[in-house]
Amino acid sequence: MNILLLIIFIAGYAAIAFEQTIRINKAATALVTGVLCWVVLIMGEGDKAVVTESLSGHLGELSQILFFLLGAMTIVELIDAHDGFELITRRIKTLQKSRLLWIIGILSFFLSAILDNLTTTIVMITLIRKLVAKKEDRWMLAGLIVIAANAGGAWSPIGDVTTTMLWIGNQVTALNIMKALILPSAINLLVPLLLLRFVFKGQITAPVVVPHKDAEISSTPRERATVFYCGILLLLMIPLFKSVTHLPPFMGILAGLGILWMITESIHSGKDEADRQHFTVAYALRKIDTPSILFFLGILLAIAALETSGELGQLAVWMDTHLHTPDRIVTSIGLLSSVVDNVPLVAAAQGMYPLTVYSTDHYFWEFLAYATGTGGSILIIGSAAGVAAMGLEQIPFMWYLKKIGWLALLGYFAGAAVYILQQSIF
Repeated sequence: MNILLLIIFIAGYAAIAFEQTIRINKAATALVTGVLCWVVLIMGEGDKAVVTESLSGHLGELSQILFFLLGAMTIVELIDAHDGFELITRRIKTLQKSRLLWIIGILSFFLSAILDNLTTTIVMITLIRKLVAKKEDRWMLAGLIVIAANAGGAWSPIGDVTTTMLWIGNQVTALNIMKALILPSAINLLVPLLLLRFVFKGQITAPVVVPHKDAEISSTPRERATVFYCGILLLLMIPLFKSVTHLPPFMGILAGLGILWMITESIHSGKDEADRQHFTVAYALRKIDTPSILFFLGILLAIAALETSGELGQLAVWMDTHLHTPDRIVTSIGLLSSVVDNVPLVAAAQGMYPLTVYSTDHYFWEFLAYATGTGGSILIIGSAAGVAAMGLEQIPFMWYLKKIGWLALLGYFAGAAVYILQQSIF
């Protein structure tokens, strides 16, 4: 039965990797794969109650991640519905490519730590469309945004879903992961930035400005500022909420969503229903990336089945035997995340290495957060940020590999070297 379980998992993974070729959404594939893995598992087990009890336990853990993502996405969509991100984008005036590189890179890096890498990529690509007319210039900046967003997300507990998974799973704590990874993550971005200066030179061509089609339902400057600053503050307060209350992070994000919901309802309470519906939580919920949430659910269910069957434990033994050191193991997992989605890789590592092997804030978990967070930048299909950029700007796979992939690879190894050196010194 375990062989059949592995075959289903590998087949599902292949279908996810070749989503563009087979034209089947990866969320659908992940859901079917996750359910089939548990079907095979329960069919091969004599005591069905043991399997259902295990599934219930895993579902309790997975639901924390899913509710956290749901709350965070809704808060971000509420800010976007009020045009809150224009408070950032309208301040960028330069036409110099080299200067724009630094502005876009640094802004993406820190914005990703506050929001998340996927949302930051979408926001920043929307920004460069307003600034840059030439397609290849936008592709170059989009590639930089992917690197910067993934690097910025790696060192923040709310910046990347994999770091969030490790934080929720108690493998890392918020303050410690920020202190340990901010320098390696910054180096991961700095190396590509310095190299891009030599090839991305001159001035950009600004696009023709088109009037906003929804101008009649735009928010006022006061509404825009109120929702933006309140939303960002509530997101920043989540690590503090967990530290003070010791409740899981999803409780903090749900509380934050409820507070922002009250604020937006209060702001628009005097408007007609037709005028206020664009600014409601119901509108934001329609815009969130629901397929991504379902994808995470399906793939995490499949990983949970492998953990329950004992396959992940055997894989951990094989890696320890052949790769020997945490440095080699984690570096290999990071490189693999450029091909395979980093969410199941981190979920697999959590299943392979319990906290009794590597305790909270252990070197292994910190390095894993860095490697899986930034390794996905090497190929454009290796991260949610890359897939989003590919879809939004229609970036060819081979173009990214030739122009951006090698820069991301150099940044990955540079940041890894800095992390290892940093840990050996301090």
